Amino acid sequence: MAKKKFQDLDLKNAFLFAVALKDPETCKLILEIILGRSIPEVKVYTEHTIMLNSDFRSVRLDVYASDAVQVTYDLEMQNDSEKILAKRSRFYQAEIDVGALEPGSDFSELKPSYVIFICTFDPFGQGLYCYTFEERCLERDFPLEDGTRKIFLNTKGKNPEEVSGLLVNFLQYVENSTDAVVEEFQNNKLDKLHRRICTLKKSREWRGYFMTLGEYLDEEAAKMAAEQIPKLVEKQAKKLAQELAQELAKEQAQELAQELAKEQAQELAQELAKKQAQELAQKLAKEQAQELAKKLVEEDLKEGEKAGFQQGQSRMLRLIIQMQQSGENDLIPELEKNQALLEQMYQKYDL
Repeated sequence: MAKKKFQDLDLKNAFLFAVALKDPETCKLILEIILGRSIPEVKVYTEHTIMLNSDFRSVRLDVYASDAVQVTYDLEMQNDSEKILAKRSRFYQAEIDVGALEPGSDFSELKPSYVIFICTFDPFGQGLYCYTFEERCLERDFPLEDGTRKIFLNTKGKNPEEVSGLLVNFLQYVENSTDAVVEEFQNNKLDKLHRRICTLKKSREWRGYFMTLGEYLDEEAAKMAAEQIPKLVEKQAKKLAQELAQELAKEQAQELAQELAKEQAQELAQELAKKQAQELAQKLAKEQAQELAKKLVEEDLKEGEKAGFQQGQSRMLRLIIQMQQSGENDLIPELEKNQALLEQMYQKYDL
């Protein structure tokens, strides 16, 4: 995006705003529009207006002024939405207070002060053109009266019925500082302000200073970029490496889980098969034992009948029953072919 020339800047440009308010009359005019009342003659402290830090960590473009009754004002144009704006207002207030007292001075010598931010965004998201803050008692809702006040103006406000029309027009002018806008508003104060801004834009001195400052900022930004790029690359590489490692770890974990699940399934299947085989073997052995016992009983009954014994008193039947009760089913099939075992069992069970 091409940079605007100095003569084409809108008042929202922090550099143009700071330079414009170096003029006490312009500063006084803007303060009166913001505060909605007349104020005494204003003195601007130019050493506070434009400050460039040597390490380029910040370029501060604010205006520090006081009026004839020693009310102090700190004004700053804000184009970048940031969450620490409230803390910045606290810092500026502290700067005002520290600078207002000489060593050994009494606190009663502290004069009223205003910290004012003109924002091209809504700093609190409530849709107001103007947010005003002062210290108050939370329990009984009365002012502390420490003489401090913080004002945040919002060029994107949506409550024109709650503020002056002049303030709304001024905030619109901040965004679009053109002849057409001023002609539309038909306001003497804005006309006066616009004439002063137009005169300032014609200044070769400030135009040259703006170009020099722009070049300086570009050079410093390039240096910072050169310093930051390796760090950013390293940070990005580290992030990508972590994401890749997580992805690989996930895949390896899935493969390992599948392998372990497969092994466990095989072990479980083997265990189940073994158990089923044992149960089947026991069942078959029991069935075979029952069939053999039945056969032996039948034969024994036949012999018993020949010998004159009653069927219900069969010696063999009693032996089979005794062995089944004692859990010796596996030996029953041997009785048919092992006469010695048969006699041993008769003796064991006293039959």
